[in-house]
Amino acid sequence: MNYEKLEDQLIAHEGMVLDIYKDTVGIWTIGVGRNLEHVGLRSEAEAKFLLRSDILAIQAELERAIPWLSDLDEVRQRVLLDMAFNMGVSGLMKFTKTLGLVANGKLSEAAQEMLLSKWANQVNQRAHTLSKMMATGKD
Repeated sequence: MNYEKLEDQLIAHEGMVLDIYKDTVGIWTIGVGRNLEHVGLRSEAEAKFLLRSDILAIQAELERAIPWLSDLDEVRQRVLLDMAFNMGVSGLMKFTKTLGLVANGKLSEAAQEMLLSKWANQVNQRAHTLSKMMATGKD
C-alpha cells in the first residue's frame, strides 16, 4: 500500500483542519477527519506523540520568552516547562516575581513564591512537587 498516496487522497477529500471543528453532521473533528467523539486517541503511543509535539512547541515558545531558560539545569527547565504546559507560556509569564528570582539564581525564594499563587491553590500537589524541584534541583 502506498500510504502517502492514500494520505494525499484523504486530505484532498476530507481537507485538513488543525483546529477542532464540527463536521457537516455536527461531530467534533480535527485534522483529517479525526472524529473526536467516537475515535479520540487510539493508543498511549498516539497520546505521547501528541504530547511530545506539544512539549516541543511550548519549549520553543518559552525559549523565545525566556532566553535564559537554557542556562538553567534540566530539572529547573522542566519545572518551567511543566508550568507553561499547564497554564500556557502567557500564564507563566505573569509570574514576574518568581521568574525574576529564578533569573537571579534565588531558587529557594522562587520556590516559595510559586506556592503563594492562585495557581498553587488550583493544582495543589503539582505546585508543591514543582516548588520542591525548583528549590533542590532534584526530582
